[in-house]
Order: sequence, then C-alpha cells, then structure tokens
Amino acid sequence: MRLGLTMFATDRSMPVHELARAAEERGFSSLFLPEHTHIPVSRRTPPANGDAELAEEYKRTYDPLVALSFAAAVTEKLRLGTGILLAAQREPIVTAKAIATLDHLSGGRVVVGVGFGWNVEEIANHGVPYHSRREVARRHVLAMRALWRDDVAAFDGFEPSWSWPKPISGPPVYVGGAAGPKLFAHVAEYAEGWMPIGGKGIKLALPALREACEKAGRPMARVIPFGTLPTPEKLGYLAELGIEETVLALASAPADVVLRQLDTYARFM
Repeated sequence: MRLGLTMFATDRSMPVHELARAAEERGFSSLFLPEHTHIPVSRRTPPANGDAELAEEYKRTYDPLVALSFAAAVTEKLRLGTGILLAAQREPIVTAKAIATLDHLSGGRVVVGVGFGWNVEEIANHGVPYHSRREVARRHVLAMRALWRDDVAAFDGFEPSWSWPKPISGPPVYVGGAAGPKLFAHVAEYAEGWMPIGGKGIKLALPALREACEKAGRPMARVIPFGTLPTPEKLGYLAELGIEETVLALASAPADVVLRQLDTYARFM
C-alpha cells in the first residue's frame, strides 16, 4: 500500500516546499493540501469535526494550487493533490487552467480531490446557496473536465473554446465526503474515486459504491482513505479491503513537530 500525506498548510506550519522534499525523501507517495478561501467571523456554522472551537489553521490555509506549485518545484515523483478543493466556490475556467498548468509543469503528477464544503457562510459568500452546492460543484467539475479533455471545449456556461495546456495525467478526480447514495452518484458520474475521511465504515460502504458504478456502466471506483491516523492494524485492515493508497494526517505545526511525525509514519512503509 502506498502512503500519502495531508496537512493544513498555513503561514505558521512547516513550509510546503520543505515538507514535500522531506516526504519524497522518506518514500511517501503523495501530498494533499486542503482549501478554505476564508472563514467568516460570524461563525454561525459549528466545526464539522464536532470541536467546540474552530482550529486556528482553518483561518490561515494557503491556496492549495499555489502551495502545490512550490511542492512540485522541489520534487520529482511526489503526487500533488488537493484534499479537498471546494469546487462550488471556484470559477471553473480559471481553476481548470491553473490545474492543467500545474499538472503540465509537474510532469503529470496532479490529483484533484474535490468536495462540497460544510461552512454555510463561507459558501454563501461565494454566491452559492448551501443546498445547491453539490450541483454547482458537479457542474464546475464537468466543465473543467471538458476543458482538460477537448481541443474545442464547450459546456453550458461558456461557448466553444480553446484552452491549453492540456493536463498530462487527466487529471484523476476523487470526491470527498461521507458514504451515501448522493455522494456515490457523483463519484460514479464524474470521478475516478472516493476519498472518505479516516477509514471507518469503508467495508460496509463498498457494496453501495460498487452498485452505483455498475449502474453508471463504469469500473469500480478507487478508494483512498483520507486524513487517517495510522496504526499497523488499521493499515493492515485497509490493505485486506484492497485499498492501494491511504493518506495520513499530519499536524499543522512547525517543522520540528512535523518531521518527527513523518519519521514515525515512515516506519509503516
């Protein structure tokens, strides 16, 4: 099983280029960075993880595509992922160009993890009604895929257009979120796979995911557990399920803390 990493990269955490270099040196397969464009101070939406207070790193998160460009520049093999990109909050033509550029310049190493978002006021500030965010995200991803794929790309929202460079890797798209028929319908329609948080409940969800893919007439989606806190037992269990890559959670912290954590995780390989 390949092991990747994710960290809330901020102006206070280990610099992204140093983290990427250290990750590749230790044999990790990928680095995924999350996204929050901003956090409205009203804080009407409670933290999605159940914490009483929202962690500081949510307020300070780097733009993942800009940060991953620094990771790309100092590595050769490390795959560069968004985990996750808030697709409903992004203009698709500009975002498609940025992702294609990063993939082209990195030699085809980009993986696009997308999600729908949980912060109601953050999403609203982008002009997207909360209950429409899934459909908006879907439309944005389909538009981006057309721009990546077609020499003359057309989609509802823009006229037939040229847009180069084309990405080398596709790039593969993974949808993050909790298991369920709506989520799996999105995965089956326009993604290569599913990125569940942690790893709990994956075995029970696999039949429903397989059924959604069969209804769509496509191969079974790949599954990448995301933000996992590893133990030998947990990784062994995931390997038995046929999981080929798991993304491990790092603390959003200075280099001395993160490097110790990297060395601990490296033992699992």
